[in-house]
Amino acid sequence: MLTIHLNNVIFYSFHGLYEHERITGNSFIVSATIKYEPTTLIIDIHQTIDYVNIYELIKHRMSVATPLLETIVMDIANAILDKYIQAIEVDISITKKNPPIPNYEGTVGVSFLLNRK
Repeated sequence: MLTIHLNNVIFYSFHGLYEHERITGNSFIVSATIKYEPTTLIIDIHQTIDYVNIYELIKHRMSVATPLLETIVMDIANAILDKYIQAIEVDISITKKNPPIPNYEGTVGVSFLLNRK
């Protein structure tokens, strides 16, 4: 099993349930893990899942304001499995760095694990 990782990629986006979140935005941290079984020794970028393309896919989705992080992680996981037929498993997590919770010190987040099976 080979695993591709994008770790702690930071985006400034306008996701959230509350109007002020959609106006002021927030910092989000996204991590992605994609697993697959290579059939031969990988010596060319076209034989693998290009993490630059994964980043671009995530970047595009993070630019679309969405009320729920759950929607975003599910969309990203499904888009990766749709684009890369060799991908067996995708694990996506999103952390909101400054949640709109009074007197709250910390972050919140969601993650989604999707298997092709």
